[in-house]
Amino acid sequence: MSMVDVELDIAGMTCASCATRIERKLNKLPGVEATVNYATEKARVRGEDVDSATLIAAVESAGYQAALPAPTVVEAAGEPGAPVDRDLVSLRQRLLISAALSVPVAVLSMIPALQFEFWQWLALTLTAPVAVWGAWPFHRAAAVNARHGAATMDTLISVGVIAAFGWSLYALFFGGAGMPGMTMTFTLIGTP
Repeated sequence: MSMVDVELDIAGMTCASCATRIERKLNKLPGVEATVNYATEKARVRGEDVDSATLIAAVESAGYQAALPAPTVVEAAGEPGAPVDRDLVSLRQRLLISAALSVPVAVLSMIPALQFEFWQWLALTLTAPVAVWGAWPFHRAAAVNARHGAATMDTLISVGVIAAFGWSLYALFFGGAGMPGMTMTFTLIGTP
């Protein structure tokens, strides 16, 4: 039996606890010693006669994607024909669109002079895509983690977004926040 070193590219990790879960899953395999690095999205596995297909299957059973590293690309990033990180492009697009939709809501909420009749409904229209589409990577990761009986930072973010958005919907539809002419004012607690 010979010792084999295998390196895997891991996709789908969103925090350090994801890396820990993958590491535990790989270390449960007989004769395997694994370390997973969240920052580099790589797993280094050492074991006797380790089959890469078995390792990939173990990672996928934990709810993540794994693959053997692709051959190194010599082209420099930013030059024509250079490989594009589609996940990074997608996340950047989500960030920019979510920020563009959130800024008007923050301005309307903080400056009563800008609040007009039924402004809350405009705020709902602008924030719904942010809470659902903009936070979708967190919601998806939280669902994957829940299926595996784990909670990560994604779970906290997803629950926070859902709770805040849900409470806002309740206040808007049933709590009087949607009344015409309703304004939000700044109040110091404890002042007469």
